[in-house]
Amino acid sequence: MAKLSSPVFNSRIKSENVTKPEKWLGYLFGPAGALLLNAVLATYLNVYYTDVLNLTPLWGGVFLTVFPIVSKVIDAVTNVLMGQVIDRTHTKQGKARPWLLLAAFLVPLTGILLFTVPENNDTVKALWVMISYNLFYSFAYTIFSMSHSLMVPLSTRDGTARGGLSVFNQITTIMMSGILVALVFPMVIMPMIGVDKSKWITLMSILSIVALPLTLLEYYFTKERVTEESTKAEQEQSRLPFLKQMKILFTDKYMILMYIYFFVYTIGMTLKNLGLVYYCNYVLGTYNDGITQMLVSVIGGIPMGIGIFAVWPLAKKFGKRNVTMFGFMLYAIGSLICWLFPTSLVIVLIGQFIKNIGGLPCAYVFMALFADCLDHLEWRKDIRMDGAAMSIYNIIAVAMVGIMTGVFNWLLAGTGYIAPITAESVSEAASTLAANGWTAQVALENLKLAADGVLTVAMQQSAGVNWVISFAFVGLEVFTGIILVVILKFLNVEKNIASEQAEIKARHEGGSAQ
Repeated sequence: MAKLSSPVFNSRIKSENVTKPEKWLGYLFGPAGALLLNAVLATYLNVYYTDVLNLTPLWGGVFLTVFPIVSKVIDAVTNVLMGQVIDRTHTKQGKARPWLLLAAFLVPLTGILLFTVPENNDTVKALWVMISYNLFYSFAYTIFSMSHSLMVPLSTRDGTARGGLSVFNQITTIMMSGILVALVFPMVIMPMIGVDKSKWITLMSILSIVALPLTLLEYYFTKERVTEESTKAEQEQSRLPFLKQMKILFTDKYMILMYIYFFVYTIGMTLKNLGLVYYCNYVLGTYNDGITQMLVSVIGGIPMGIGIFAVWPLAKKFGKRNVTMFGFMLYAIGSLICWLFPTSLVIVLIGQFIKNIGGLPCAYVFMALFADCLDHLEWRKDIRMDGAAMSIYNIIAVAMVGIMTGVFNWLLAGTGYIAPITAESVSEAASTLAANGWTAQVALENLKLAADGVLTVAMQQSAGVNWVISFAFVGLEVFTGIILVVILKFLNVEKNIASEQAEIKARHEGGSAQ
């Protein structure tokens, strides 16, 4: 990448301490566009594939099972490469920030391509889906995600300031997934667009384009203070061969525990995200009823709003690890309540509320805890490997999305999931149902035509399909919550982190004086 030495590329943040504009523009509003797009995709891209493009039966159900897994293998490779690239990037603007600038343009372009699948034969559809999916996730979003995720660890060594930035960063994620995607989409957007492909394309194009100016905002209002501390010799150390970097990472017990922790958490969270829409559409409510998913998301998500004010003071008093560990106990209890009574709206809402109270510490302090592990590793080995460390983190994130998406789609296909159909009249819908031996979820005479005269008809799913959906959304996290409590018991990196950070600072000051 070019040196980016022109003043036009300079950060608007000049202070050596974290500032309010940095918090609000760089960490709250800046990431909002790309994170909103990603949150929508995490919840609805699979729905687009199964319900709008009707790809579930493609190649006997094999396509939607295998393609996400294969794609994530590619994504894992590009994450490793991107981690190496970041560690070898030395510019006036830092080593991660410059890539935000490139991502600002790539993410919108590839986001649009995801949905503009041509109406052609199945082979052309499959090729377009595979290519567009990998252009977005394995290329554009990998560049954004890795550079964005490193902003908190590279922003400052001040634990309090770093924790505040982590909270601001997470507020954005919660705003996008917990308010817009979880509230506005099921209540307003999804009933409006139904399974109309042209409406999906218009909506997703708008969301993709919005990401451009906001990502530029993140680029201009962030600053890599930790990178600026590094001496030339330390920067050269970041050029260590990849295998040697991996050996250093995976001989540090805290990094290993952090990766295992994130691996287990991501498995549960990914399957939950995949199951949310299907669970609300078939187990708890009816297809795009505009209320069930909204209630589940809002009642369950209220704790996230409360947590903005409560989590960090508790984490400072009792420790990030301890608060997170207690939270996962509640997390498992809330999930169990939902799983025992999956069709009871009232009980599920209570369970979701308890679960999300428990999930607060993980949501708001995870990246600060990860940053402590990076500092501990630097203290031990006298080297920073932010890019390499973040590449493993991202590999876990993307690999689990692919694997769990494949597993989920395989289970849906294996248990006989039936996608909704569209018709221009009740009689046409009745004829299609009779011809296939299907039963509508809601009596046809009670369905309303959309504004464009299209009738969307969802089917009653089998008991097997509904069990799969329930386990995905509320069952699996009973087990992952318990496992995470055990893992966190051993993740006590905070014990000596203050003294370790002070020693690192002394080393840098000594190196600068020479």
